[in-house]
Amino acid sequence: MQERIVILGALGQLGSLIKNIAPANIELHAFDVSEFDISNLAQHQSLYQELAPTTIINTAGYTQVDKAESEQEDAFAVNAEGPANIAKACSESCRIIHISTDFIFDGEKQAPYMPSDLASPLSVYGASKLAGEEKLQTIRPDSSIIRTAWLYSAQGKNFMNMMLNLMAELEELAIVNDQIGTPTSAHTLAEVVWRFVANRELKGIYHWTDQGAASWYDFAVEIKQQALAIGLLEKDISLRAISTQEYPTPAQRPKYSVLDKSDTYKAIQFQGKSWQEELNTVLRERLPIE
Repeated sequence: MQERIVILGALGQLGSLIKNIAPANIELHAFDVSEFDISNLAQHQSLYQELAPTTIINTAGYTQVDKAESEQEDAFAVNAEGPANIAKACSESCRIIHISTDFIFDGEKQAPYMPSDLASPLSVYGASKLAGEEKLQTIRPDSSIIRTAWLYSAQGKNFMNMMLNLMAELEELAIVNDQIGTPTSAHTLAEVVWRFVANRELKGIYHWTDQGAASWYDFAVEIKQQALAIGLLEKDISLRAISTQEYPTPAQRPKYSVLDKSDTYKAIQFQGKSWQEELNTVLRERLPIE
């Protein structure tokens, strides 16, 4: 039977990359948030009845972490009701692969979080993503949930692109140095998602990030050094490490959210590379084509 895949959130930084590296032997249907309302159950029912997908990959999400604090209803509609709608509307034989986040943890643990560790989100965004996980697992316990962290790519709004833009304009930047996680290339995660598609036996919660750990300050320093080395930045800039208290935001973020990937390594026979290596690959995509 030919795989018939539906990707939701297809123009986001992850969804677009999943689409771009799709195997040639599948039937692919990709929908962005502008053409498909994930919070509308009737739209799900109509779409799945028409297409009868074998797998649904959900990368759609309300990801504006700070804005979610004042737009709780919108965040829960997309991040919680959205996955629930997928589970309610698709057939029992249809596989569901859903992307979640490290923000479901409170950051108090000082060792990498296991998929089985207690979730205790600090923000509306984290709470809405956790609610989505719980609804999905209640309705379709055979679903695959992949939690990731600090996602970036050469396109779209993300920390790497924001830093490159600011570094080109300013003489100094202050970056938070007491929040620890793992920068993760959307390219690698896209490859991981297709490995999950290929293995229908994978069920439950898994973690995926690139290897290693860093603070936002460490990430910024590495972006600067690598961008200067390959000619993506023309001038040096002073970076100053500051505390979270010195940079207050509407949403509280976990101090430590490194994810343990050992179960995923075994499941898909793939470990990826260090976040520094992946950063170099993504930065080079930003270079002008000669």
